[in-house]
Amino acid sequence: MKAVRWEDIPDEQVRPGVRRRGFGTRDVMLVMNECLPGMDVRPHAHEFDQIAMIVSGTAVYHVGDVHNEVGPGSIMHIPAGVEHYIEPTGDAPVMNLDVFAPAREDYLHLLEAAAALTA
Repeated sequence: MKAVRWEDIPDEQVRPGVRRRGFGTRDVMLVMNECLPGMDVRPHAHEFDQIAMIVSGTAVYHVGDVHNEVGPGSIMHIPAGVEHYIEPTGDAPVMNLDVFAPAREDYLHLLEAAAALTA
């Protein structure tokens, strides 16, 4: 399989201040989120586990009642059913890499753009 760079994978706007792109298969998916300071926060929960890693920037990552001050290299497990959200701090965008296994059904469209680059 041909290697690609994140910046070569087309992204999509989720809402003002948030963009994402994905890579993977139906079995495992990586989703890179770019979160800008001042974005609207959206607490949410879902029925599957998530692993999140901060690649760059700083934020408070809320997982249930725990408010994690995070920066590059911080990694968290978000259990299924637990409310969570990210709140960027500072002036730089936060690059947040999420892992889902299996892939999220509602994000499968993200894989098509990356698959075209690796063919």
